Amino acid sequence: MAAITAAMVKALREKTDAPMMECKKALTEADGDAAKAEEILRVKLGNKASKAAARVTAEGVVTVYISDDRKVGAILEVNSETDFVAKNEEFQKMAQDAVRLVAENNPADIAALSALTVDGKPLEEVRTALVGKIGENMTFRRFQRFEAQGNLHKYIHGGSKIAAIVDVVGGDDEVAHDIAMHIAAAKPKALDKSGIAPELIETERRVAIEKAREAGKPEAMLERIADGTVNKFLKEVTLLNQPFVKDDKVTIQQLLKSKDASVAAFGLYVVGEGLEKRNEDFAAEVAAQQAAAAKA
Repeated sequence: MAAITAAMVKALREKTDAPMMECKKALTEADGDAAKAEEILRVKLGNKASKAAARVTAEGVVTVYISDDRKVGAILEVNSETDFVAKNEEFQKMAQDAVRLVAENNPADIAALSALTVDGKPLEEVRTALVGKIGENMTFRRFQRFEAQGNLHKYIHGGSKIAAIVDVVGGDDEVAHDIAMHIAAAKPKALDKSGIAPELIETERRVAIEKAREAGKPEAMLERIADGTVNKFLKEVTLLNQPFVKDDKVTIQQLLKSKDASVAAFGLYVVGEGLEKRNEDFAAEVAAQQAAAAKA
């Protein structure tokens, strides 16, 4: 039996919002396997156990670049420690320069991006100079580059906190804009079922079966119940099957068909998704600094 530490319990609680004792019980049952423990909590507590995982926790911006002919583009997330710095003009310019470099140079990774030059200076030098000037850390986190089969369109929401880029083949600018807006609002995980990891689907199936079993459903019904749950899950997370945010009587697939259009690819970033945010009480911090100064 694996030893269940306080740190393990704390990490699971922060991820799931479940009570501490429930987290400890789940970890014990899972023999210390955090992923299995989360699954156990979902069976016991429902979707509440995964709500904290969707929280946006870090600051920064998401920015999009699309070439004039709409054939090449990129989406990039740049993080900062505070929202105050995320609104800084120099920080935003650095993000815009960086996403353009991604589109124009197709770097392999963040290190390759950082080595590219802006106004004769490596992007990494621009970043470190801005860190020194502002006194706050900032990092390039992730990016995607697109070469369009059709035309690229973008939608940016919430002061650059959420951004979508989509490659729409056929149709017109209006439907392309609507699809980009829908992606930012509905946050699909993939275009269709083929883009969803099999292990994620299997997890949904296992959770559905265990919840039905605990509810006393007959064994003969469990697979059918699981099929229904998985199908509902796929409708919620795949773009083509989602109901259109401006008219929930039609799916995105139906909307595209009516406009003789299709989606070749899309990208969606939400600032800080999956990252931890510094949780600070500014007044307490100032008081602590004053107390330390007085003591000195």
